[in-house]
Amino acid sequence: MKAVRLVAPRRPLELHDVPVPVPGPHEVLVRVKAAGICHSDAHYRAGVSPAGPLPLALGHEVAGVVERVGESVLQFQPGERVCAHYLATCGTCAWCHRGHEQFCPTGQMLGKHRAGGYAEYVLVPARSLLPLPAEISFAHGAVMMCSSATSLHALRKVRLQAGESVAVFGVGGLGASAVQLARRRSAAQVFAVDLSAAKLALAESLGAVPVDAGAGDPVARIRQLTGGNGVDVALELVGLPLTMRQAVQCLGIMGRAAIVGLTQKSFEISPYTEVLGKEAEIIGVSDHLASELPALLALAGRGALDLSRIVTGTVPLEAGAINAVLDELEKFGGATRTVILPGNGVAHK
Repeated sequence: MKAVRLVAPRRPLELHDVPVPVPGPHEVLVRVKAAGICHSDAHYRAGVSPAGPLPLALGHEVAGVVERVGESVLQFQPGERVCAHYLATCGTCAWCHRGHEQFCPTGQMLGKHRAGGYAEYVLVPARSLLPLPAEISFAHGAVMMCSSATSLHALRKVRLQAGESVAVFGVGGLGASAVQLARRRSAAQVFAVDLSAAKLALAESLGAVPVDAGAGDPVARIRQLTGGNGVDVALELVGLPLTMRQAVQCLGIMGRAAIVGLTQKSFEISPYTEVLGKEAEIIGVSDHLASELPALLALAGRGALDLSRIVTGTVPLEAGAINAVLDELEKFGGATRTVILPGNGVAHK
C-alpha cells in the first residue's frame, strides 16, 4: 500500500510502498477515506514535537471504512463507516479508568508514535474507533477527531458558562470550531483574533466579532469592545509566545486562559497585574478525551457544528502535495483545514 512517511526531522515526507498491516486480535484495519493535515503534523516534521520510531506515516485525523477486524473484535464489521480517536491506550491504568487516557503511560498516538492515516490503510485498536454517522462526510469526520474535539475539550477545561465572553486566538481548524462550539454553549460574545482577512470573515460569518491583529493591539481592542472589562475566557490556538501572552492579558477578573497551541518557546507575564491581582487562571490543554467524541458527532450530525467551511482544501495521497500544505502551516498560512483523500478522492460517500 502507499504511505507518506516522515523519515527524519526537518526533511520532507516521502511516499513509500509498504505492506498492508494485519490486525491483531483487538485491532481493526481501516481503509482510509480521509485524513486531516493538522498543524501538529508540521511540528512533527520540523522536530518541534518528536515523532517516531521513524520512518512513520503521519496523520492522526482519520475516517474510513472497516476493511478487516481482529479475531476478538465483535463491535465492528467490514464495510462500516468509522472515525478514530487518535490514542491507542491500555484501558486498564489509573489514568484510563479516570477518563484521562491522554496520560496513559503506554499510550500511543496515531501518526506520532504508531503509523497514522497518511496511508491507504491504518491499524486502529477497536476501543479507539467510533461509528461515523452517514450524514457526516469522511472529510468532516476526520477533522472532528482532532481540531473540533480539542476545541471542545479546551472549552470544557476553562469551564465556559452561558453568558460569558470568549476570545479565540487563531481561526484555523481549531478556531473555527471553537467559535461555533462557544456559541452553542451560549457564550454572550465571541471575539476571533487573526491576521488573515479571509479567516476573520469566516469567523464573523460564524457569529464572532472579528479582531484584526494586524490593525493594532488585539488586547486593547478586546478591552475596548468589552467596556474595559476583558473577557471571561480566552483560547490560545496558535502556538506563539506573543499570542499566549495576549490571551492572558485580555482576561478580566477571574478569567481563564486555555493554552492549546504547541511551541517550545516560553512566554512572559506580569504575575501580579496579569494573574494574581485578578485571580486569573492559565490552563494547559492536552488533546481531548474519547468520552467527548460522541457528543461532538451528535452536534455535527444535526448541523449544530458546520465543518463545510472549515475543510477548505483537499490533496491526494502524494508526498509533494502534502509537504506543500505542511510548508504553509509552518508559516501559519494555507487553508483553514486541508484533508488528504486517498483512492478515488471521494470524501462524502
